[in-house]
Amino acid sequence: KEFALTNPEESSTKETERKETAEEELDPKVLEVFHPTHEWQALRPGHAVPAGSHVRLNLQTGAREVKLQDEDKLRNNLKGLKKGKRLDINTNTYTSQDLKSALAKFKEGADMESSKEDKARQAKVKRLFRPIEELKKDFEELNVVIETDMQIMVRLINKFNSSNSSLEEKIAALFDLEYYVHQMDNAQDLLSFGGLQVVINGLNSTEPLLKEYAAFVLGAAFSSNPKVQVEAIEGGALQKLLVVLATEQSLTAKKKVLFALCSLLRHFPYAQQQFLKLGGLQVLRSLVQEKGMEVLAVRVVTLLYDLVTEKMFAEEEAELMRETSPEKLQQYRQVHLLPGLQEQGWCEITAHLLALPEHDAREKVLQTLGALLATCRDRYRQDPQLNRTLVILQAEYQALAALELQDGEDEGYFWELLGSINSLLKELR
Repeated sequence: KEFALTNPEESSTKETERKETAEEELDPKVLEVFHPTHEWQALRPGHAVPAGSHVRLNLQTGAREVKLQDEDKLRNNLKGLKKGKRLDINTNTYTSQDLKSALAKFKEGADMESSKEDKARQAKVKRLFRPIEELKKDFEELNVVIETDMQIMVRLINKFNSSNSSLEEKIAALFDLEYYVHQMDNAQDLLSFGGLQVVINGLNSTEPLLKEYAAFVLGAAFSSNPKVQVEAIEGGALQKLLVVLATEQSLTAKKKVLFALCSLLRHFPYAQQQFLKLGGLQVLRSLVQEKGMEVLAVRVVTLLYDLVTEKMFAEEEAELMRETSPEKLQQYRQVHLLPGLQEQGWCEITAHLLALPEHDAREKVLQTLGALLATCRDRYRQDPQLNRTLVILQAEYQALAALELQDGEDEGYFWELLGSINSLLKELR
């Protein structure tokens, strides 16, 4: 405790100031709590004071007096508490009136947070959107029925298969159906009511557009969906797709049919076996050599690359991990793709495609050349045009890779293409 005597001439009150904590000042047995103000007030016996109050002993009157601390001193005390001193809170220092007042201020502050911008945004939302009750009422008046995906697909198949539907209606039905069968469960549901077979039979249509859009739906349904792929093979889809590719059709039709064929063959070794037995490599060779179909050549080469590497990886994984099912591994081993490619002249066809001007097309051709290297090495070495093309491309991509380095790309796109060319030239020496 600290005392300071005052001079009577300088002050009408002789006093000393004393700072005490709430722990020293409050007695748990005291029931009445004194609420100080910013002015000095006499403290009667039996009164307790809240934490942080300023208490002094008036030496002239002998009475204890109390008032609230100055804000700067209280702020300093709070800083000390934040540094590790314990803050001792006694709930007896707050009355119910204090709590009501605090809650009222809190609610008032929350209401003020709603700015003019928020109110404007809320008004805009109300103008753009109608209440749900109004929408429900409108739907009831229109007699709108919510359909499941399954019900929609049944309706679309019936529309496509109906003799009363016009060509435009049938095409529209197939176009909408393609959207739904992208989902795996929907594509499998298409099997449950015979819808897949109806679409497969659409490949026999005499209307070119119906063939095109039927293939469009099938390609979406086959993608990464083994159950649908199996049903498609049993339903004769592979034969029909190859027939369309082998006959005179528009470029857009053959694009969609090739898309469906790729979706059916990928990750399905049994379909790949049947593809080879049905002369699929000959059909694709005729397709890339057909006038006006050059744009499909890169897609065909990409398919062949995928099939070669897929078989390779499946066999390697079976040896290393021993997780591939014996039946599937046996099916892959019966896919004699590389000998078929060599016999059908795909070594030369792929090498000549390297002359395509697009970088993306060259990249895919280089990948395929590398995948076929073990099978086609002798054919590549005997092809002088391939060697000249590789040397020309080497010089071109050296310049492009140097520009990449100047732009700060250490191993950019052209650098990777240059690496593939250098590797092929080294293997063919």
